[in-house]
Amino acid sequence: MSIVLIGAPGSGKSTVGKRLARRLGLTFVDVDHRIEEVVGKPIAEIFADHGEEYFRAVEEEATIELLGSCGVLSLGGGSVMNAAIREALAGHEVIWLKVSVGQASRRVGLNTARPLLLGNVRGRLIELMRERTPVYESLATEAVETDGRGSAEVADQLAAERGWAQ
Repeated sequence: MSIVLIGAPGSGKSTVGKRLARRLGLTFVDVDHRIEEVVGKPIAEIFADHGEEYFRAVEEEATIELLGSCGVLSLGGGSVMNAAIREALAGHEVIWLKVSVGQASRRVGLNTARPLLLGNVRGRLIELMRERTPVYESLATEAVETDGRGSAEVADQLAAERGWAQ
């Protein structure tokens, strides 16, 4: 069983995931980074060269494969919209890192590596979060607020809840 982090862009999935895995002595994999390694180009280029449909197919395959290994796994923000991925999450510990639009906007900024947020970052985040929040909520075995908290604090909380002693 994997510990899976889900949430909106800017919620801290990658940074919290790395810290949590280190504290628990587990491996950490960021699905987006794995996709970049396999395809050989950044996510933004995959979107530009092949389109979102291609990216989502690669994301589905990578996510389902990685869920078969134990450790901490950070999913892409939109991966939960895929029915096969949602089904594959059954039986895993799924932690939703909750973030407000304001905090996510500040964290993400004008990061061009996030192709779905190009243009009006705040407006796109509002739209994506409106669409995805009910799905995050339905999948989560635990929800953790990240606003106003550093990744170390969130990772320490999650690790402590799983028996990690500092």
